[in-house]
Amino acid sequence: MVFLNQFFFGYFPYIAMTIFLLGSAMRYDRDQYTWKSDSSQLLRKKGMLVGSNLFHIGIILLFFGHFVGLLTPEWVYHPFMSAGTKQVMAMIAGGIFGTMCLIGMLILLNRRLFDKRISKTSKFSDTFILLYLFVQLLLGLVTIPYSAQHLDGSSMVALANWAQHIATFRTGAADFIVAEAWVFKLHLVLGMSLFIIFPFTRLVHIWSVPVQYLTRSNYQIVRRRG
Repeated sequence: MVFLNQFFFGYFPYIAMTIFLLGSAMRYDRDQYTWKSDSSQLLRKKGMLVGSNLFHIGIILLFFGHFVGLLTPEWVYHPFMSAGTKQVMAMIAGGIFGTMCLIGMLILLNRRLFDKRISKTSKFSDTFILLYLFVQLLLGLVTIPYSAQHLDGSSMVALANWAQHIATFRTGAADFIVAEAWVFKLHLVLGMSLFIIFPFTRLVHIWSVPVQYLTRSNYQIVRRRG
């Protein structure tokens, strides 16, 4: 058990990030034509707008919530709130964003699995990644009642210390996870494993988010003749 804890929470994060970065670079170099989201909207629009928006907005908010929550040092928020207060805020926000994402995902899964036209043209990886994210999301929601059992913020601090040690390449990161509940550990392992499968699925289209459209100044408006 000690070895597994050290492997998954001491070494595995770096293995996952290495495969994530190198795999993404190699796919872009060799298979640029597969660098796309493969949207099923052209096959059928029903449910796509609502499902896709709820899913994408929810998952983006969850990602940045995890990112900020785990990597913010205690000394930053202690002058304003306690660890327990921060944990309650994280539970509420996670519950709202997670539910939003879950509703959108159920809509997308229903289209992907039960719409014959879409299911016949879907790749195995398309369905797999949706199911994978579905399981990961459910695990994340299950962590909320576990967190509610100890509102002093101790688990949140332990998980944050682990993430910050990993991000800053400090030793002893795995020690912070030893006493945590299985649901937190499994959620972390599946989350890190997601970075491993990322380069080999449609998720690579995340790299191509058109951020430049938010800041562009030179564009042309084309109008139809009346």
